Amino acid sequence: MVFRLDYFYQRLGITAAIVIGQIIVIFIIWKIFKHINNKLEHASGKDKIKPLTIKHIKILTAKQLIGVIEFFLRLLKYIIIFLFLFFTVPFAFVLFPETEHLTGKIFGYILSPLKNIANDFIHFIPNLITILIIVTITRYVLKALKYFAGKIEKGKMVIPHFYADWAHPTYKILQVLLWAFTFAIVYPHIPGSDSRVFQGVSVFVGVLFSIGSTTAIGNLVAGFVITYMRPFKIGDRVQIKDVTGFVVEKNLMVVRIKTHKNEYVTFPNITILGTDIINYNTSSDEDEEGLIIHAEITFGYSTPWQTVHEILLNAAHATHHVQKHPKPFVHQTKLDDFYACYQINCYTKEVSKIPSIYTMLYENIQNGFREAGIDMTAGHFRINTINK
Repeated sequence: MVFRLDYFYQRLGITAAIVIGQIIVIFIIWKIFKHINNKLEHASGKDKIKPLTIKHIKILTAKQLIGVIEFFLRLLKYIIIFLFLFFTVPFAFVLFPETEHLTGKIFGYILSPLKNIANDFIHFIPNLITILIIVTITRYVLKALKYFAGKIEKGKMVIPHFYADWAHPTYKILQVLLWAFTFAIVYPHIPGSDSRVFQGVSVFVGVLFSIGSTTAIGNLVAGFVITYMRPFKIGDRVQIKDVTGFVVEKNLMVVRIKTHKNEYVTFPNITILGTDIINYNTSSDEDEEGLIIHAEITFGYSTPWQTVHEILLNAAHATHHVQKHPKPFVHQTKLDDFYACYQINCYTKEVSKIPSIYTMLYENIQNGFREAGIDMTAGHFRINTINK
């Protein structure tokens, strides 16, 4: 009985030593990782850690990169502590006959799932190789498509009846379709793809996507339609509904207009698709005569029409950014009971300066009639501004 008691106390002491050793080792591990975190914070305060960039594209800021490093350090710390306890705790159970059988169970609880995962992974290797081959082929096909799209967009490759601004959106469409086709091929090779749980989750996600993204998909489809309609391009001066300004952004969801007052107005693509659009730049291209700006003015019949024509033409010629060729011209658009209506028309290619051109034109008209001694405050006089 004494022998057994000594035997018990001896193993109890060994167990206590193991526990104390575990506590000391865990404390040391904790201190080491705390020291590493302090060094990391000290380095971040001195800007020694730079943002993560790939080909001049910022992937992570310095603060985000530090957060990622801290997360993996914390994960590594817990893994080391777990492995240490995994290999030391069972020894405490082996020392006592009453708990010796628990050692096998403990190892079994942990090793059995790991063994199953390893076996499943080994069986998955052929499918994994198939998936990698399919994905690699897809990536290289996309690289080739991107290369040709870039050539077309820069004008280095010309395809008849295919505009350069179609290249990028067409590449995006092909990219989505190709990845969708790739996923359809890869799907049967994914572990558990034939299980009812996996299929149920897939159906659930599909239903959520279809219900929650109806408007988004509508804008997306409208964005593609607008791209191939080519009603405008970035930088064009357009009028959409009651808003006139310059197109500063055009993507697959929205179009943004910057007005002459530096206001930014956003239109969903669905709205754009169902709205009449006036593009002032289409008449100001190099192969066109230019955009015709015009204003109407009325005078009584006591003022000779020849005089009105001459003053309006001189005012147009004196206006900056008005083209000399084609020449400005005047139309008489109406003969009313008390006055005639005159319309001065002139060409310009400086579409971005239209408000200033109108201002100078009106000033020159006023100066012309004042110099001719004609009073513009006559009862039947008015100016109508059109297409500002």
